[in-house]
Amino acid sequence: MGFLATYIMRGRWQAATAVSVLAFLSLFMPPISIVSSAALALVTLRRGAYEGLTVFGISLTGMTAIGAMLGSVSFTALYGLVLWMPIWIVAILLRAGRKLALAIESAILLGGLSIIGFYLYNPQAAKMWLDILTQMAPANVSLDTMQPNIESVAHYMTGIVVAGTVFGWIFALFLARWWQAELYNPGGFRAEYLDLATSPRLALGSISLIALASLSSGMMAEVAWNLSILTFVLYTFVGTAVAHNILNALKQSRYVIFGFYITLFLIPHLLIPVALVGVSDAWWKLREKFAANKK
Repeated sequence: MGFLATYIMRGRWQAATAVSVLAFLSLFMPPISIVSSAALALVTLRRGAYEGLTVFGISLTGMTAIGAMLGSVSFTALYGLVLWMPIWIVAILLRAGRKLALAIESAILLGGLSIIGFYLYNPQAAKMWLDILTQMAPANVSLDTMQPNIESVAHYMTGIVVAGTVFGWIFALFLARWWQAELYNPGGFRAEYLDLATSPRLALGSISLIALASLSSGMMAEVAWNLSILTFVLYTFVGTAVAHNILNALKQSRYVIFGFYITLFLIPHLLIPVALVGVSDAWWKLREKFAANKK
């Protein structure tokens, strides 16, 4: 995908064309939205907030024009705004702070504020999700059989949806940072990613949030559990970086690491111990310990 990064960096009109066209294609193939966001993030990371905002504005105008031709101006304009605004903000923070962990934590914070804002807007979020999930239930399956599971999942759907959105932001940011490194600092993203870590204070706060969710009840517990899902996203990335770093020291590391990521994709439940590794690393500095034991 290096050719796309080169094209994006040729100028603001090329960048805006890539951002808007990819966003339009993502209406039919949603994963492409990550590439569209990454294109905007790349411009922002390399050339600053103002240039990123300029490309943002041109792209939004382009999406609005496409919406006018399709008879859905408000939808396409809102889609572009929701798709690009968060990644533009997070890219600015990464450019200013120069720490990948800070940018990811900022994305988690934006997601957390979204969850809290949604519950303030609609305190009956679980009921809303229950109605939606009930309507989505397969017609050939007994609703009585699925109802208990649907009712249980409905309480966490806000967190699940926001977590999925934040995952998209982070993947887009990673792609943009990788593009930037490939063009201007070969190998830079790999070193930055493998060094990904969080502070003990943040890890303690995340554990406290889970404790609050476990010990409280009602709306307080529901909001806390939904926020905890976001912290799981954060420590999944940290734990993956720790594991990658440790596996990198083994023989045939390239194949071992490839197998590790494939296993995580095929068996998502393994993300739980990976997240626990990420939390533990805040205090135990697992990468440093492993490196010291290898000497």
